[in-house]
Amino acid sequence: MTNQEIARILVHISEILNIQGENPFKIRAYIKASQTIEGLTYELSSLEDKNKIAKLPGIGGGIAKKIMELLETGELKYYEELKKTEYAPLTEFLKISGMGPKHAKLVYDKLGIKTVEELKKAAEEGRLKALHGLGEKVEQNILRGIQQVQKYKERLPLAFIYPRAQNILEEVKKFKEVKQILLAGSLRRMRETIADADILASSDHAEKVMEAFVNLPQTDKVVAKGKTKSSIVTRDGFQVDLRVVPPESFGAASHYFTGSKAHNIRIRSLGADKGLKINEYGVFKKEKRIAGKTEEEIFKSINLPYIPPELREDQGEIEAAQNRKLPSLIELKEIKGDLHVHTDWSDGNNSIEEMAQAAKNRGYQYIAICDHSPAMGITGGLTQERLQKQIEEIGRLNRKLKGFKILSGTEVDIRSNSQLDFEDEILEKLDLVVAAVHTKFGQPKEEMTKRIIKAIENPNVDIIAHPTGRLIGKREPYQVDMDKIMDACKANAKVLELNAYPERLDLSDIHCRRAKEKGIKIVISTDAHMDIHLEWIKFGVATARRGWIEPQDVLNTLTLSQLLKFLGR
Repeated sequence: MTNQEIARILVHISEILNIQGENPFKIRAYIKASQTIEGLTYELSSLEDKNKIAKLPGIGGGIAKKIMELLETGELKYYEELKKTEYAPLTEFLKISGMGPKHAKLVYDKLGIKTVEELKKAAEEGRLKALHGLGEKVEQNILRGIQQVQKYKERLPLAFIYPRAQNILEEVKKFKEVKQILLAGSLRRMRETIADADILASSDHAEKVMEAFVNLPQTDKVVAKGKTKSSIVTRDGFQVDLRVVPPESFGAASHYFTGSKAHNIRIRSLGADKGLKINEYGVFKKEKRIAGKTEEEIFKSINLPYIPPELREDQGEIEAAQNRKLPSLIELKEIKGDLHVHTDWSDGNNSIEEMAQAAKNRGYQYIAICDHSPAMGITGGLTQERLQKQIEEIGRLNRKLKGFKILSGTEVDIRSNSQLDFEDEILEKLDLVVAAVHTKFGQPKEEMTKRIIKAIENPNVDIIAHPTGRLIGKREPYQVDMDKIMDACKANAKVLELNAYPERLDLSDIHCRRAKEKGIKIVISTDAHMDIHLEWIKFGVATARRGWIEPQDVLNTLTLSQLLKFLGR
């Protein structure tokens, strides 16, 4: 049993317990354990001493025993019994924005609804709004949430598929017949949602590669098996397609199978203008193959510089290449620190020191601790008194650490009345203030825009976090005028966050490009709630690259001294 399968079971247990109204601490324990397991760089099944599981952060003795039972038998008696309980089928409702565990239980108890189809029908017929605690507004939110889930039903978040596809790529890479290999398709372009994973390899023995591929341990079902292309469905439930081409065609195939379709059409058209035929096998002049071993050869054949995969969407990149004005895109190695992370002072898993050490180990110069303010009660938000104590603790740790700086900060809530959740007197003491909307997402566009702009105008606020509030596949962005938000940031020298949390990626690539056009700095932060979440920075950087962002556009490419000067605190 893989780590992902174990983590998924633990999450499902937490969801069932949540609907049943179990102890919140018990529910949270399962969630923390699943997060720890998903972040491991090795498989639990590979441990010779399974007793080490109980020593992993966030995993207690009771859950450790359940994990060992899963590893030893392939199933968990407690879980199997839990799935037979009355409320177990209702966990599907938790994927719907606007449907919490209490609402899920309510519609079942009062209306007997236990499927998404039944829920949609009831909402369309107006039967939900009559229930105590719901009302017409919640009913409409649920209906929109269902539409959102159905919209993304066939697509999964980038951060879900990417590491799993990368693991499969590493397995295929070990086949002795494989010479070159890469992720292709929308995965290589790092789109925020992915339908399936494409892998491209080169080999002189394609059929042997196909045979080994369909027999990978991750395989649940073989969809198709051919001489040069095969498809499997993994045990994690997504499709992976592998194509194998001759080594001399790998560059041409890499370009062709990376896409996008619109970009490829433009490239082929430019080739045709020069009397060339460009396809997945190479570049041909009449019948003679003149290029195709590398992607650079493809672009060079039509007098273009190399265009990074993230830009290949036919959204101006070809014109920019023709004019030699392609951006020098930001790279992961240029990030100097993370300016939005959480700790166990609120809803994080790790201590301040542990988060700082993890950041330092990544080669960062700094990290900003931004735990929640009191309005986010469910997260254990800090009172002003606790925030003052945290500032003092950060000061103590900074005296202890060498060559690294912990910045004191907060993720302060922007209340629905536009007021911040902390007084200015405490905000003034912080190194960094990140402001965010977490409630009342249904406010009219004009109200929401004014609400955020007022926070931007507060001299103590530095950054606006996850500016549109979206959760990919779960919640649409709230109604807000992003042009006005950006103009206010420009006027007040404030920064917009690109939140790299996998379900957010907010700012989107489109908004990143707009911010760049307006001359507004962004910051790429992970919103990490445990040390392994710092890895998510790569998804933020990928989204920024799709938005044509360069190093000088990003706040946390600054050195510590440059950053402190910018913040002016």
